[in-house]
Amino acid sequence: MRFKNSLIPLITVAGVQVGYLLGGAVVTEEVFTLPGVGRLLLWAVFQRDYPLVQGTILFISLALHADRISSWISSTPYIDPRIRRG
Repeated sequence: MRFKNSLIPLITVAGVQVGYLLGGAVVTEEVFTLPGVGRLLLWAVFQRDYPLVQGTILFISLALHADRISSWISSTPYIDPRIRRG
C-alpha cells in the first residue's frame, strides 16, 4: 500500500502544526472573544498574574510535548515495522 509510505511524514507534520494552532489561539480567542487558554494567558499577562502565566505556559508546553511524543510514537514503529528498535 503506497499510502502507508507517506503516512510517517504526514503524522509528523500534523504533530508540528498543533504547536502553530496553540500559538494562534491567543489571537483567535481575543479577536472572536472566545474563552480559552489563549485568552486566559493574555488576561494574565495584562493583570501581571505571574503564577497564572507560568501555569498556562506550563500547560501549553506539556500539551505540545505530549502531542509531539504521541505523534512520534504512533508514526514511527506502528506504521513502518522496519523502524522498530532491535
